[in-house]
Amino acid sequence: MTTMNRPVVPTESGAVQGIVEDGVAAFRGIPYAASPVGDQRFAAPQRHPQWDGTRDASRSGPSVPQSASRLEAVMGARTPDWNEDGCLNLNVWTPQLDEVRKNERLSPVLLWFHGGGFTSGSGGWDWYDGRDLAAAGDIVVVTANYRLGPLGYLYLPELGVENLGVQDQIAALEWIERNIASFGGDPARITVGGQSAGAFSSFYLAASPVTGPRIQRVIMQSSPFGLPPQDPDVAAEHARQFVDILGLTGGLDLLEALRRVPAEKMLSAYGQLAGELARPGNVSPPMYPVLGAPGIPAAWQQALAAGRLDGNQVLTGTTKDEMTAFLAFNPAGVAPSAELIETETELVFRDGTLAVADHQAAAGYATYVYQFDYAPADDPAHLGATHCAELPFFFTTIDAYPGSPMLGEPTAAARDLAGTFSHAAASFVAGGRPDADGWEPYRSGDSESIRHFG
Repeated sequence: MTTMNRPVVPTESGAVQGIVEDGVAAFRGIPYAASPVGDQRFAAPQRHPQWDGTRDASRSGPSVPQSASRLEAVMGARTPDWNEDGCLNLNVWTPQLDEVRKNERLSPVLLWFHGGGFTSGSGGWDWYDGRDLAAAGDIVVVTANYRLGPLGYLYLPELGVENLGVQDQIAALEWIERNIASFGGDPARITVGGQSAGAFSSFYLAASPVTGPRIQRVIMQSSPFGLPPQDPDVAAEHARQFVDILGLTGGLDLLEALRRVPAEKMLSAYGQLAGELARPGNVSPPMYPVLGAPGIPAAWQQALAAGRLDGNQVLTGTTKDEMTAFLAFNPAGVAPSAELIETETELVFRDGTLAVADHQAAAGYATYVYQFDYAPADDPAHLGATHCAELPFFFTTIDAYPGSPMLGEPTAAARDLAGTFSHAAASFVAGGRPDADGWEPYRSGDSESIRHFG
C-alpha cells in the first residue's frame, strides 16, 4: 500500500509508514528488538512485540545512552538524543520501492554500523543518512544502533552479561533476513560494513561461523585491527572497577541492582572509569567486545588463518592520517610529530587492514583497498585526512557536518569526490566491484594497487 510520498510496509511486528525523499523511500526508527529496559537491561536482545495499527517511521528513533564522543573536536558536536527505551532501532532506505514491488525485483542490501569506540554514535544521525548511497547503486541501505559502553559491553559472564552490543548487531542482521524483502531488499545478498568500531564489528560478523555464511561482502573503513578483542581477564577487572564506582559491591543481587541504576549514573561511572584508565595515545575504551564471548570466538588473525573470511569479497581502507584525531588535541598542548602520526596510524589501522587484504587477495578473492587522502584546505589543527574524514563522502552527507574541522569548508571538488566515492562503495555492494576510474583489484603486497581518493 502506498499513499502520496508515504509508503507503508509490513514487518514482523507491525506496519511502518515511511517517507519518500528524492525518489528514495526512507523508513527510520524501526525497532528491531525489544527495548533494553527493566528486565531486558543487560539481557540478550529479544524480538520486539507486535504493535497495533501503522507506526510512523518518518523520523529517526533515539540513540543508545552515551556521553559525548571524544572525537567531537574532529567531527563536530551532536545534541544528545538518547533514550534507553526504544534505542534498539534501525533505518532503511530503498530506491524505487514501487518499481521493485511491481517487478518483484529485490536489491542487494548493505547493513552498516557506525563507529564511536563502542562508546558513542547512532545509525539514525544525519551524518549516516543512507538516501544518496542507496540511490548511487540501486541498493537497500540499513543503519542500526547497538548498545554501547557499559550497557553494551559490561562483562559479567557469570550473570549472562557479555558482548550484548555484539548480540544486538547479530539481532539486526537476523531482522534483515526476516524482513528486508518487504522493503525491496534481497536477504540472500547482504553486505555488512562499518567504520572504525563498526568495521571491527563487520569483520567479526563476517568471520563468525554463525553469522558469516549469511554474508556475501564486507566493507571495512578504518578498522582498528591493531586493537585486539578485549582479554576476558582485563574485561572482568574493568567490570569489577565499574561496579565498585557504582557502589554496588555486596547487598542486593548484582544484576537486579544494575538494572535499577539510572542510565545517567551508568554513564557518569563509565566516564570516571575511562579517566582512571586513560593513557596517552591509547585508543581502547574501557569496555568493548571480549574475546571468547558471543560473536568473538577468535581474534581476527586466527579467524583469517582458519579461512573464516574465505569467499567474501572485501572493500577496505584507511585515511592517510588516522591518528591525528586522537593525538592532535593533546591536553599538554604538544603537537605530535608527523613520524608519530604515521607510525601510530600504521600500528592501529593500516598494518592490519593490509594484512587482511593481502590474505584475501592472495587466496584469490576479489579485494579492493583504498586510502582516503582528502584534507581540508583550512586545517588549523593540522588534522590532514584524519580518522572519520571519509564519512561525509561515503554517504554524500557533506552538509550534515557544518563547521566540522575534519571537513572544513566544502568545495565543489569535495562534492565531486563524494559522488565518486559513494558511487564506488554502492556499486561494490551491488555487484562486488567498485565502479571508479582506476580502481583495480588489490594485488597482495602491491601498494600500487591501492586506490587513493583526494
